Amino acid sequence: MKLVTYSASGTPSLGILVNDRIYYAHGHDSNLPGTMAELLSLGEKGVDAMRKAEMQIAEGKAMVEGVEYSDSILFAPVPNPTSCRDGYAFRQHVASARRNRGVPMIPEFDEYPIMYFTNHNAIQGPGEIWCMPDHFQKLDFELEVAVVLGKKGRNIKAEEADRYIAGYMIMNDMSARTLQMEEMLLNLGPAKGKDFSTVIGPYLVTPDELEKYKVPAKPNHTGNNHNLDMKCWVNGVEVSNGNVSDMDWTFAEIIERCAYGVDIFPGDVIGSGTVGTGCFLELNGTGLLNDKNFKPQWLQPNDVVEMEITGLGRLKNTIKAVESDFSILARKKKSQSV
Repeated sequence: MKLVTYSASGTPSLGILVNDRIYYAHGHDSNLPGTMAELLSLGEKGVDAMRKAEMQIAEGKAMVEGVEYSDSILFAPVPNPTSCRDGYAFRQHVASARRNRGVPMIPEFDEYPIMYFTNHNAIQGPGEIWCMPDHFQKLDFELEVAVVLGKKGRNIKAEEADRYIAGYMIMNDMSARTLQMEEMLLNLGPAKGKDFSTVIGPYLVTPDELEKYKVPAKPNHTGNNHNLDMKCWVNGVEVSNGNVSDMDWTFAEIIERCAYGVDIFPGDVIGSGTVGTGCFLELNGTGLLNDKNFKPQWLQPNDVVEMEITGLGRLKNTIKAVESDFSILARKKKSQSV
């Protein structure tokens, strides 16, 4: 089942995507939730009710007239997540980025998954991404897959964690690299380099739709894994190509660590981290390592970024510049000797 949050009479509403048309769930059946948050709060009971509605719609028994998916205004599928964490699951990306910086692979990567909290109030869906001047100091995309949780839990073992996943989405973890690298010199973050925009969408896909793509997890790892191609284009030119199956740490293992000693909630969003080749930071570093004349590329105003993952759709955004000369980089204090 594919679920969207879209504009129905100007209000963000929960829709069911059937045969390239969106049907307003609550309009089809007034007992169905009208928003994604309401659906996730109902857990499996709510999902089962939505599946019944999807079947009725597919059989031509829709109580409302659907609208064309291509003509609809889409929001983030989970427009107001209860939290947003981002992981670090792809060893290829981590190893390449460290190699490009001339430092060895960190052995702790293979011992446990890690994640950071990003700004859940800056979640966006398809459409325009507005950026400040400092963001354009090495503005980057990051090609990822994300899950949203569908029930509350605590101290969950990886062997049980996949049951907490309500659905999968594409994620673009936007990054302002100059801000990010500057502040992480203080061994804290990422913060301002990440908190302005995280994009998810275009729709949420329930786990049952991905069953046919399941593959074994990497050796010595636990949880579901999927053979899903991941691609990114900038202005129509393919710049990234990977696969979800390359995840070393599974979402089940990431959830296990997230839920240790703390509650997780329906509506929590968790990203995978960047797939290998999945950002300009890595691509530029590799290019310069192989060719000293390589010209690095970063996102510019009016660039169009498109991401596609097998079974999860295509997420399209346009980078826009805020008309402002306000720069926090320019307002830095001068260093003082101690």
